[in-house]
Amino acid sequence: MDIATLEAPPASILIVEDEAPLAHMLGSTLAAEGYAPTIAYNGEDAINFALREPPQLILLDLMLPGIDGFDVVSAIRANARTTHIPVMVLTARHDISVKMRAFASKVDDYMTKPFNGEELVARIRTQLRHLRETLLSPLTGLPSGLRVEHAIAEQLRSPRPWAILYLDLDHFKAYNDVYGPLRGNDLIRLLGRVTSESLRAKGNASDFLGHIGGDDFILITTPDHMEPLSRSIIEAWDRESRALYSLEDVARGSLIARDRKGQEQVYPLVGVSIGIVTNLHRSLTTMEEFSRVAAEVKAQAKAIPGSSYSIDRRGNN
Repeated sequence: MDIATLEAPPASILIVEDEAPLAHMLGSTLAAEGYAPTIAYNGEDAINFALREPPQLILLDLMLPGIDGFDVVSAIRANARTTHIPVMVLTARHDISVKMRAFASKVDDYMTKPFNGEELVARIRTQLRHLRETLLSPLTGLPSGLRVEHAIAEQLRSPRPWAILYLDLDHFKAYNDVYGPLRGNDLIRLLGRVTSESLRAKGNASDFLGHIGGDDFILITTPDHMEPLSRSIIEAWDRESRALYSLEDVARGSLIARDRKGQEQVYPLVGVSIGIVTNLHRSLTTMEEFSRVAAEVKAQAKAIPGSSYSIDRRGNN
């Protein structure tokens, strides 16, 4: 598999517009610009789609059948999985009071109809660039930095049952030493992709996936989904990661890399370790407590040969 195989797909844009001719025109314009548009004709469908397959930007009409655009914005901003998504309003409402209400509800841009297509595309590019530079990992396109910290902090404050999966790769340095850092980036992108796909298949609409950095990821879910998700991720990883090795390494089932002293060492193929922290048996209220427990349980998973997961089941006492 070459490096281009795992490049990020086109930016996904959700168009929320009840006038079909305009929605199709917008979709064609965005597709011609290299984006991947999807159309929702009402607010309910827009929310359901955004929670199921979070787009990278939402282009939103305010006047919709059923719930209006303000309700859509409220639902998007209330969910950790979608709160970071830029929302651009495209509406016939010119009133300054409506515009002020829209910005107060945390929309990111506001354009009125009729609009200039070139200006619209330029504003979309600006919003996506800002998103990539400030809120998303440039390598995986997943939420990173403060978005991840805020999502974890929100769970620590919640009385509802939660589970946080802490994922990283085993023997990643050995892989980088053999194949180089660009192929190492392919491994990281692959872990992000298989985790995202497992989340769509086995997770909840409100689950959150973030890229902490390097080969470390966080997945926030509920306790009833933590093990099915872990098994799905491990199965997909062990199956799909083999394409990133030479045939010789796959046949041997190991890597041969030189250590710091220049001596050849044999390492297992890169596995994924998942440490799972929950609030089922103990109360965790600070980021320091969570980080300590997450590191401990991930170390337990790493001590198991091959890809594996480990769950913290200890109580407060």
